[in-house]
Amino acid sequence: MKVLFVSSGNSLNFDIAPFIKSQGESLKALGVEVQYFPIRGRGLSGYLKEAFRLRKYLKDNSVDVIHAHYVLSGWTTVLSFPRQPIVLSLMGSDAYGDYVGVNKITFFSRYLILLTYLIQPFVRAIISKSENIEHFVFFKRKSHIIPNGITLDKIKFQKNGFRDKLGLKPGKKYVLFLGDKKNKRKNFELIEKAFNLINSDDVSLIAPYPVPHDSVVKYLNSVNVIVVPSFMEGSPNVVKEAMACNCPIVATDVGDVKWLFGNVPGHFLTRFDPADAADKIRKALAFSENVGRTKGRERVLALGLSSETVAGRVVDVYEAVFRS
Repeated sequence: MKVLFVSSGNSLNFDIAPFIKSQGESLKALGVEVQYFPIRGRGLSGYLKEAFRLRKYLKDNSVDVIHAHYVLSGWTTVLSFPRQPIVLSLMGSDAYGDYVGVNKITFFSRYLILLTYLIQPFVRAIISKSENIEHFVFFKRKSHIIPNGITLDKIKFQKNGFRDKLGLKPGKKYVLFLGDKKNKRKNFELIEKAFNLINSDDVSLIAPYPVPHDSVVKYLNSVNVIVVPSFMEGSPNVVKEAMACNCPIVATDVGDVKWLFGNVPGHFLTRFDPADAADKIRKALAFSENVGRTKGRERVLALGLSSETVAGRVVDVYEAVFRS
């Protein structure tokens, strides 16, 4: 089967988003021939103009299914008027908007929610990463909840960590924030306020964004705790990757985080409150000191979140829309 991935190609750091490329590679391992069409335009008008280039690409290249990632990529695909069936992956903010506070989204991002509603009659299947994203899918017969998988052969627990390579002191306690501090949805402010309450010279907060993915794995194996204080998420890869490295986690109860955590010790849910976040970070640090690592990797495997397992579920969707 030949599948064309349509997604944004506007990043200065990569041609195709790493998690999308990772999904493509996992599909290739199952025998799917994956092609990539990165969209170069920015904003709504830029995405719409790319429909003409995509139409030409489809005339010159044979594909069986088109898989669009993000609603604007979906509209680029729909407006290229392809003969092939379209599968749309909703990424999160295109379904629920751009969060800048507790239950608060930007007014401008509401157009994405509208576009997500309007596109649904024109695609054959819709993949949501979590239940809170699927809430915005009203064509339930087209709906599939499939979280992103992670490559467990590359993302794994390393007993001794990489503190020397990362320049981290051997005896110090480190709390890791991997998001972009400037992105309001990632809510770095909550962790800053929590750390003012912790006020300990023995604990350091590090926020190395942006870092290459191989360094992310090194950090997850070297720090005591990772914090994910986002106002909203779908099915955050960083949580699954931290679990795969058995790293203690403090996170807000957003997206499918609570489901991911289950009842595994060393995983802590915090409210959007600095005092509660500080308390949960202290408990996570105590867990790290007294117990060490979690059994998060076992939980990831039990939930079927390896890239191979998830790729198989995506292939089932392709085959269903292709047969229909």
